[in-house]
Amino acid sequence: MQTLDILNPYNLQVLTFILLNSILAISIYITLSTGQLSLGHAGFMSIGAFTASILTKQADMPLFIAIIIGGLVAGLIALLIGAPTLKLHGLYLAIATLGFGEVIRVILLNMEITNGALGLTGLQSIGNYLYDFEKAMGLKAQTFGISVMQMKSLSTFVFMLLLFAFVLFLTLRLNRSRLGRAFEAIKADETAARAMGLQVGYYKMLAFVIGSILAGVCGGLFAHITTTITPDDFNYHKVVEILSYAVIGGSEVVWGPLFGALILTALPEVLRGLAEYKMLMYGLIMVGVMAFRPHGLIGADTFQKLFKRRRGKSTDKDAKGGV
Repeated sequence: MQTLDILNPYNLQVLTFILLNSILAISIYITLSTGQLSLGHAGFMSIGAFTASILTKQADMPLFIAIIIGGLVAGLIALLIGAPTLKLHGLYLAIATLGFGEVIRVILLNMEITNGALGLTGLQSIGNYLYDFEKAMGLKAQTFGISVMQMKSLSTFVFMLLLFAFVLFLTLRLNRSRLGRAFEAIKADETAARAMGLQVGYYKMLAFVIGSILAGVCGGLFAHITTTITPDDFNYHKVVEILSYAVIGGSEVVWGPLFGALILTALPEVLRGLAEYKMLMYGLIMVGVMAFRPHGLIGADTFQKLFKRRRGKSTDKDAKGGV
């Protein structure tokens, strides 16, 4: 009975969206790692979503290749707009990137190829794509004693889990690399980093483009998980949601945005009766975090304090045992 509950397509879809939003949280974390407050991730996500959807629906391109191309197109657009906008700082950069996202949304609303406000429907499902591949290998739902719907949902979840693990692994490696240390130095003090000989503009552009590519890939994944997208899926509310992952969870370490994505994705499902008040809940949580934990729920010193407490307790136990 418990196994059936775990393999319930609805539960698997919620877990899948937690993983998708976790990758999205990593994308905003990478951008913020150089101190850039970008509000354009929803715009880059929409570019990736519509690019991948048009390629699979109208050009009949293989699904995962289309998603990768969608991410690369988002990265290319980020490269083009990054040159003028990354010269801005703080709120000026935030307003410029927010304006970019709105411009993209309006363009998509008025393009014939995107079907305007109606968007694109009947997109190829990642679950269907993976299940066709599994059937070709002789793996069918009946073999595991589950329904076809459960098999498709489970396949999508496992794929997203592996993708998330891969992206997280690369991000942790990035943080420990020379590139990650350069990002950290720029975030701490841009003037000092420039005085040390770092090419600040290059590193800021690189972080911006990497974050945008990830957001574009997430857009393509979102489109082919839901199989229906409209330009309004990537409006101002999406901007607030993405930024909330880092603001609430914390942006000092990668675990902060991941924790924020987990909380903010799972909470509306737990409180499903209050789903229409989702943005109100986000606002209240933000106010609370800003009042009591301005740097987010998880900071750079969170784990250090936790380990110190554990060491302290173990030392006390050893001392008592010795006595």
